[in-house]
Amino acid sequence: MIVFRAPADVPADFGPSVVAIGKFDGVHAGHRAVINRARVDAALTGARVVAVTFDRNPLSLLSPERCPESLVGVAQKLSLLGDAGVDATLMLTFDEALAGLSPRQFVEHVLVDALSVQTVLVGEDFRFGRGGAGTPDLLREMGAELGFAVDVVADVRSADGGRRVSSTWVRELLAVGDVEGAGRLLGHPPTVWGEVVHGLKRGRELGFPTANLSPDLEGYVPADGVYAGWLVDEIRTEGLRPGQRFPAAISVGTNPTFGDVPVRQVEAYVLDETDLDLYGHRVEVEFTARIRGMVAFDGIGPLIEQMTDDVARVRASLT
Repeated sequence: MIVFRAPADVPADFGPSVVAIGKFDGVHAGHRAVINRARVDAALTGARVVAVTFDRNPLSLLSPERCPESLVGVAQKLSLLGDAGVDATLMLTFDEALAGLSPRQFVEHVLVDALSVQTVLVGEDFRFGRGGAGTPDLLREMGAELGFAVDVVADVRSADGGRRVSSTWVRELLAVGDVEGAGRLLGHPPTVWGEVVHGLKRGRELGFPTANLSPDLEGYVPADGVYAGWLVDEIRTEGLRPGQRFPAAISVGTNPTFGDVPVRQVEAYVLDETDLDLYGHRVEVEFTARIRGMVAFDGIGPLIEQMTDDVARVRASLT
């Protein structure tokens, strides 16, 4: 997948393109419905599929007090968009200049001049331009004038209650540790990315050496607890493929038995590996199932016994 950081980076002969626009936070099932429709439209004409998105939630600038925690960071978002079949992503820096563009300026500068758009696909709640003045109906009017079609893709809803799939719903599930439910909405396991750093090495002393992720990781960390999942050892940059995958028991929390970890941390014990050196590596941790909540134990003996049981349950979950 090609990544552009500004409209000026797009070559003059890049188009035509079919463009899907959105925040794409998490690249969940609703986002993928828009992208899949774009891929079908592009296949009929030989155009390229382009995702236009932002390097942060626009609310972080426009209304910080209402801005939720993002499900994914920029690198994660780019990887997920590539996996979804996008040919190129235009990752716009959401700053005062971009926020100040009128709907017409945004359409002309980004969609028409830079991307030679032939079809634009958006969700039903899409808004664009200064003050959110642009709507799908206004976009259709501009398309009729400027020579592109507009396809508004209906929301993806749950089969039972009819709730719309959204990043908000995914966050709600992760906040209570329901990584399986979140994974169903996302269409992929929830993940965090970060660098492996030195910790207190207590896991090694207990017989379960862990890879501790730096606190400044990417991705939404689920509720405290123990999870089954995978650790992917990779230095993930644009264009590179994933590295080796390891089954892992993952702990999220502050180690309440000892009470000496001041902030929540994510650490992963790679099953059956006691001498794996991952320090300094950038890794991806995938959460596939919750094993239990986080509790304090009365001494090291009960803790080791519980960790042994946790590993057995993780192993069973992953096989």
